[in-house]
Amino acid sequence: MTVTRFAPSPTGYIHVGNLRTALFNYLIARKSGGQFILRIDDTDPERSKEEYVDAIKRDLEWLGLTWDRVERQSARLDRYAAAADKLREMGRFYEAWETPTELDLKRKKLLNMGKPPVYDRAALDLSEDEKSALRAERGDGVWRFKLDQERINWNDGILGDISIDAASVSDPVLIRADGQVLYTIASVVDDTEMGVTHVVRGNDHVTNTATQIQMITALGNIPPEFAHHSLLTGPQGESLSKRLGTLALKDLREQGVEPEALLSLMARLGSSQPVELRMTLDEIADGFDLNQFGSAPTKFDVQDLFPLTAKKLHNLPFEDVKAQITEIGVPADKAELFWKVCRENITVRGDLAGWWTLFSEGAEPLIAEEDREFISQAVALLPEGPFDADTWGNWTKAVKEATGRKGKGLFMPLRKALTGQERGPEMADVLQLLQVIKAK
Repeated sequence: MTVTRFAPSPTGYIHVGNLRTALFNYLIARKSGGQFILRIDDTDPERSKEEYVDAIKRDLEWLGLTWDRVERQSARLDRYAAAADKLREMGRFYEAWETPTELDLKRKKLLNMGKPPVYDRAALDLSEDEKSALRAERGDGVWRFKLDQERINWNDGILGDISIDAASVSDPVLIRADGQVLYTIASVVDDTEMGVTHVVRGNDHVTNTATQIQMITALGNIPPEFAHHSLLTGPQGESLSKRLGTLALKDLREQGVEPEALLSLMARLGSSQPVELRMTLDEIADGFDLNQFGSAPTKFDVQDLFPLTAKKLHNLPFEDVKAQITEIGVPADKAELFWKVCRENITVRGDLAGWWTLFSEGAEPLIAEEDREFISQAVALLPEGPFDADTWGNWTKAVKEATGRKGKGLFMPLRKALTGQERGPEMADVLQLLQVIKAK
């Protein structure tokens, strides 16, 4: 059975970059009838907040990305300790005491020599007396996994065949000096013990994957299948790293982005398939193919979400928006007409309130000086209500005959005088709604 996972850290809100990873893993699981695990990476007690755990769940629920079970890494510290003990017994885990300053100096020296800035494994040469002295002076050290310095190969679900020379990679730190278990070992233990079969994540994790494959193998397990998607950039190719805080899902939701618009874009962005609005996750899953994605950085423009959002709203039946229309004050008996008038002239649901204000309270007329006499003549020709679907056509025909105006010179001044806007719904519909409100 296919098992995937999404493992966010509850140190902030989910942003569009996180969503891409969550969605890909979700779709792989759902398409194959497998399991999707929500795994909360909360091994950092200082930065992990329960409010962010709640926010992560709320964002995923808003999108419909339901999980089969929730796991908390903070509840599995004993499993990570057991794995660490096993690696120690195997001679694949060692303690090191270099300070950040010392490590930085070593890196700079290697770079100046034209060599890769890889940890030199000096800690492996320490005698027991030297270790005791360092422990007394500096306290506990960090624990590093000793890599076998050979090539690590795998077939990546997106990038194809990957081969990394472990000699060009530093032995990864798995446990900090303060005892905090880091992602690298926690993820290895969880993926194997939870039966994860497929891992999709950003291509900034490629080196992590190489080291994790060695760790999984060292612990006597078979690595899952890995795939690394491209990272998102801004619309001009600029880094999104400093802007991700403004692209949190909660912020997009507050801006009125519809979940189907976000999911439809993220499921195709960076692939060879065109972006098309899909109204259900089943439809999105049917068209999802990991093989269609490339490795090049993928441009993301938040503005692309709004045409998709508008397209969804324009096709919604009245019953789907009835409650919201009533909430903004539209009388129940006028609500369906209001939706008919406004539906194709909104981008987000929040735009409805502005239209209701216009119809219920009126708008400041926009009348050019040269049109004042024309508008006065037109208003004098406006028939008594009630207005119906034919009133606008009959009225403008009478105004045309009386004033000689036609085309844009006829219709635009009337629209601006009645609505205060240059564009909007069909005026035949607007006129009926204005009369309905007037007669309320």
